[in-house]
Amino acid sequence: MEQTDDFIVRTMSADEVAMSVEWAAAKGWNPGWHDARCFRATDPDGFFVGIWHGEPVACLCAVAYDDSFGFIGLYIVKPGFRGKGFGMRIWRHGMRYLGDRNIGLDGVVAQQANYGKSGFQLAYRNIRHQGHVSGIGCACAAAAADVPFEQLLAYDRACFPAARERFLRAWISQPDAVALATVDAGRVVGYGVVRRCETGCKIGPLFADDAGVATGLFRALAASMPGEVIVLDVPETNPAAVALAQRHGMTSAFETARMYTKNAPAIAIDRVFGVTSFELG
Repeated sequence: MEQTDDFIVRTMSADEVAMSVEWAAAKGWNPGWHDARCFRATDPDGFFVGIWHGEPVACLCAVAYDDSFGFIGLYIVKPGFRGKGFGMRIWRHGMRYLGDRNIGLDGVVAQQANYGKSGFQLAYRNIRHQGHVSGIGCACAAAAADVPFEQLLAYDRACFPAARERFLRAWISQPDAVALATVDAGRVVGYGVVRRCETGCKIGPLFADDAGVATGLFRALAASMPGEVIVLDVPETNPAAVALAQRHGMTSAFETARMYTKNAPAIAIDRVFGVTSFELG
């Protein structure tokens, strides 16, 4: 716990993590119904709340995936308490917690310069696409829970900067969600998750060997949530992913700047057709 004057920064309780997700919803970030539980399972010590005279006024997650990679998100100061330095103080606390790891974040483009002051460098943009999608079932897609977990974890690791076992176990088993995988000749060649959110449903991650596998998974996931607005966050550096979203009539809503404090991790970005989340990477 860190205390300066009457401002205290400490680790969040489970209820406070849920509160931070509610704050995110109030900002229009459209979190998933069960994000709080899944996020906290990843690193319970990496969620921080700033308390001013007994009232929670700021929050931040600084999730340590392993000894070399972390991710910052849910960086919020309540309206009415901004401009008092609370945001910077909880930010510094989170950065100290992550230490010398390579740290990633998805920030609004307008804040790139501010993040640059903390050592973050732009890697690429993630572009949010959304729309109604006519999904169809895909016989090649099976329930992710039926795939040996170690195979799924290994595939995920090729597409994400760190192994995230605790997160993945929670993510693919959360309620109000569907997790599918495609297996070819005994090998995982793609998987994806769609979850219900405050508005519509988000697909993320959507990882696949190629556009054909990604399209089959995308349509099957959309078909599992009929009539819902589907959201897909696409890295601009994967043209096939952008084309998939456009081909299904989705329109771009906004974009974020994916930034890192060190070099961009060496992942298979050509397999990333949909980012998992802007809060945890």
